[in-house]
Amino acid sequence: MPVNIQALGLPSKRLVLSYVFDWIVIIVIAAVGAAWNDITPYHRPFSLLDLSISYPHTDPETIPTWLMVVIGLVAPAAIIFFVCLIFVPGPTASPSTPKTLIWRRKFWECNTGWMGLALSLATAFMLTQGMKLIFGKPRPDLLSRCQPDYENVQRYTTGGYGQDISARWVLVTSEICQQTDMDILNDGFKSFPSGHASFTWAGLLYLFLFLCSKFAIAIPFLPPRPYSPNPAHTALEREQRLSFPLPLYNNHSAKPSTASSTLATNTENSVVPIRNQAAAPPNYILVLALVPLGAAIYITASRFFDFRHHGFDLIFGSLMGIVCAWFAFRWYHLPIRQGAGWAWGARSRDRAWGIGVGVGSYVGPEGWGSKKDEGSRGVDVEEGGMAQTGPVGAGLSGPGLDGARDSGFAAEDGRRAV
Repeated sequence: MPVNIQALGLPSKRLVLSYVFDWIVIIVIAAVGAAWNDITPYHRPFSLLDLSISYPHTDPETIPTWLMVVIGLVAPAAIIFFVCLIFVPGPTASPSTPKTLIWRRKFWECNTGWMGLALSLATAFMLTQGMKLIFGKPRPDLLSRCQPDYENVQRYTTGGYGQDISARWVLVTSEICQQTDMDILNDGFKSFPSGHASFTWAGLLYLFLFLCSKFAIAIPFLPPRPYSPNPAHTALEREQRLSFPLPLYNNHSAKPSTASSTLATNTENSVVPIRNQAAAPPNYILVLALVPLGAAIYITASRFFDFRHHGFDLIFGSLMGIVCAWFAFRWYHLPIRQGAGWAWGARSRDRAWGIGVGVGSYVGPEGWGSKKDEGSRGVDVEEGGMAQTGPVGAGLSGPGLDGARDSGFAAEDGRRAV
């Protein structure tokens, strides 16, 4: 059935500008981290007899910074783009759905995917650079970078409590270093936390969660259910006529026959055995999703055998990246087990810039379109773009800036959450 493209509606300028400002905030967070990276860190006093900072300064690094950015930022962004381009909106969309609506959904999923990735990386980057400046912890190869003046140790002593044992058993300041390249020396006091670990885990774990969401990669689980003595809950299939009830009919489908209606009524309340309520995804999909985690582990390990970080620096940096990735993913995406692969929808027009006390959600009945489009008719993606009654913003169950009443997507959400 042909559809009037104008009925799809356009998002209001107020809403679009609010998301443009969200991007600006993320860029500012990253810019703050970049500015902190150029500031001289605190130089923590150290001992010339400390073997933990006596490793050689290796050059080149196994994973240089530019390659880390490619693996942790560029590659995930490209994969997110192609996944949204090829696999969104998925099999629930009708073939007769207008292309304009399909591309809006692709754009929204890609935009939220990129925003989550950018938020995760920018947050991890800023926190890491700030903590490096504050702690000023020596790297394992500090003495190699420092090139100490061993002939004038007493001049640079800052703590002499071990001199009764050895003249050099003291703490000295970085002024003892004869290194002329201050970039190399200053970088020697940026061991904690690991920037490579936090950045790669923030980007690659986010990619892992994104792929798990889009391809429903999750450990099978059972939703909570009340206690029942009915043995059919744990019965084999041979003890039941049907393993699943017949599908329910919506308002747009042809009405079933009398016999079908009777059968559907009899099976609506049938018990589904617990073993048939979920299943494990194919293993090849799991292997593909685990590749980013393997890359993150290798990059983190490389900082250890390159003598750039101590073990605790890598563990803490990895945890920072993990937390940032999980937070950013949940900030923009539905739970993996119940979200059917969708991102959260857009904020409503009148709530785009914030809400006051007593308003419980950023989604309201006004929808995403401008006020002049409130009288337009919405469009159902699963019904091939057929017009629906009510305003454009009436359907809020589906994600995206499409002005659609996505009842089909909502139904699919429920089926995949079982």
